[in-house]
Amino acid sequence: MLLFFTGYSRSASTILKEQDQKSQQHDPRMEENLHFVKDLGFQSKEALEAGNLHRFAELMNVHWEYKKQRSGAMSNNQIDEWYRMALANGALGGKLIGAGGGGFLMFYAEDKPRLRHAMTQTHLREVRFRFDFEGTKVLNQ
Repeated sequence: MLLFFTGYSRSASTILKEQDQKSQQHDPRMEENLHFVKDLGFQSKEALEAGNLHRFAELMNVHWEYKKQRSGAMSNNQIDEWYRMALANGALGGKLIGAGGGGFLMFYAEDKPRLRHAMTQTHLREVRFRFDFEGTKVLNQ
């Protein structure tokens, strides 16, 4: 997994408010989308537990496509271009993290150096992270 900061800061509340309003109005497309994405979460969990990382990456892509359908402000041309570039350079799956409109792009890639090199050429800053199985910690800086 690699994580890149898009450089776009955005107000998630606008996007979330639009989704909430459509949900409160029982918009059938929004409700169907949210139920589908919930199911993707269960499928992603199963794929991870089975060690099927290719399936997990595929589900990340599906999730991203459905997430973009919930709001026109979810992405923009630049984010879409970075996403396409990542897929062309070794990413097997990815998505924008958070409510949308900016923030972080997360990708699964087996050839991390290739993806890292390509994304560095776009001047995106990689944010290194690791998984921790000990729970939440407060870090003193």
